[in-house]
Amino acid sequence: MKRRTFLRNTGLAAAWATFQHQGFAMNTMAQVPFLRALAEGGNPQDRVLVLIQLNGGNDGLNTFIPLDQYDNLANNRANVLINENQILSLNGTIKNGMHPAMTGLRNMYNDGLVSVVQNVGYPNQDYSHFRSTDIWMSGADADQFLETGWAGRYLQSQHPLFPDGYPNPDNPDPLAIQIGAVVSLTLMGDSVPMGMGITDPTAFYQFVNDIPEPAPNTPYGQELEFIRLVTQQAQVYYQSVKAAADNGQNIAPYPANNELADQLKIVAQLVSGGLKTPIYIVSIAGFDTHSEQVDGTFGNAEGIHANLLRMVSEAVSAFQKDLQLLGVDDRVAGMTFSEFGRTIGSNASIGTDHGAAAPMFVFGKEVIPGIIGDNPVIPSNPLVSYDVDMQHDFRSIYASALKDWFGIANPESILGQTYPILPIFKAAQTGTQVIHQQDVINVSNYPNPFHGSTTFTFTTEGGYVVISLADLGGRVLQTVAEGNYPSGTHRVTFNRNDLRPGNYFYQVKVNGSTVTKQLVVI
Repeated sequence: MKRRTFLRNTGLAAAWATFQHQGFAMNTMAQVPFLRALAEGGNPQDRVLVLIQLNGGNDGLNTFIPLDQYDNLANNRANVLINENQILSLNGTIKNGMHPAMTGLRNMYNDGLVSVVQNVGYPNQDYSHFRSTDIWMSGADADQFLETGWAGRYLQSQHPLFPDGYPNPDNPDPLAIQIGAVVSLTLMGDSVPMGMGITDPTAFYQFVNDIPEPAPNTPYGQELEFIRLVTQQAQVYYQSVKAAADNGQNIAPYPANNELADQLKIVAQLVSGGLKTPIYIVSIAGFDTHSEQVDGTFGNAEGIHANLLRMVSEAVSAFQKDLQLLGVDDRVAGMTFSEFGRTIGSNASIGTDHGAAAPMFVFGKEVIPGIIGDNPVIPSNPLVSYDVDMQHDFRSIYASALKDWFGIANPESILGQTYPILPIFKAAQTGTQVIHQQDVINVSNYPNPFHGSTTFTFTTEGGYVVISLADLGGRVLQTVAEGNYPSGTHRVTFNRNDLRPGNYFYQVKVNGSTVTKQLVVI
């Protein structure tokens, strides 16, 4: 978006702490000290997850190739299949190999930095790009229409009062950043997006370097440039993002002319600069390879699909190397996703059509390396429209990220139902503000919202317990209960008395461990 459009919208921006600026669409939130336990409980080690969207539907059978099914693949996709002697080998397996353009990602796999989840999809595949993308972003069933995103619901679960009381100067970092598009459904909360958008890397560097849009070389133009700069500097998230960009750096070289690398370079810079944003989304388009997927020479190892996979592989490997040199690789993991795979059989246009399941790549220092799942079984003579059967629901990967990466105990509360947790991530370790299982097993209150009274219920192995009530600014209003409690489940009734209707927080401390939750008085 041009700056002139931003200036037209600054009134709305101020009201929402949301603004459009040189391609930015920002929705912000922050934390007060009292709320840090709530946020850290879901992300105890400031872990970062980078989602890499492969727009168009990636051909998984030419990306992560099932070598034990090669003869049947040759029967059905000979005009696009990679020559067997060109496929990149992998340590520890003779059943799989990678596309020859993916040297960087293959090396990461061999170094123990990649987990491959086989045959990921969802039941009753919808072959529309738009609908299937919505399903992946929202975490919905094929026949379910959700207006919130899975990551948006996660962020909202950690910040239930947003946008009330936000932003707060104690911690002005955005909760999520999407580069390359407007904020997508993935980050949508109940009423507003839970993150900010940067339309392209050029806009980002203009933003953090105070480069204004050119104005007329007139007295009016000089005044306009001044107003633009002041407006930019007044925005809520300008200082935190700019400070992170100024403090951060990139050490590893990134490939030129690579749009994905340009985006990941920004992520590494902001993470190294101290930005506490837990979720980033980047993307690369072009994977809808209905025709000319390969160029027919060099054993089908070159062409449109090869160029795309090369960009992904080189970008990811440069990003991972940069994170390592910057000393933040233990905090960052990434995963690729695409709205669907491609058909088993190729078509007469030297391409593949919309399919179903495909592999996902998850990478990082704290990823459990290896292959999860079995190779797809390829029939000897399938119809051209035959699909790879789904083995893993994509929401299992989300559930695994929520539980083992971000430390969410009950990902089903975000995803709507229970999905198997896969051995992808090394489990999140508890931080100082996280409840220890031996101290507090469960904390709740009912009813909530309440009018006259509510009952706090907690379970402990025994110890000194303090229950406090606080307002949105973190100011403790009163102590509800305090004392030594024996092992077991306990209930404390709280009467509203003269407490005004509104949103509050209650905090339960047991032997120094803390849990913070929302309380609503009506």
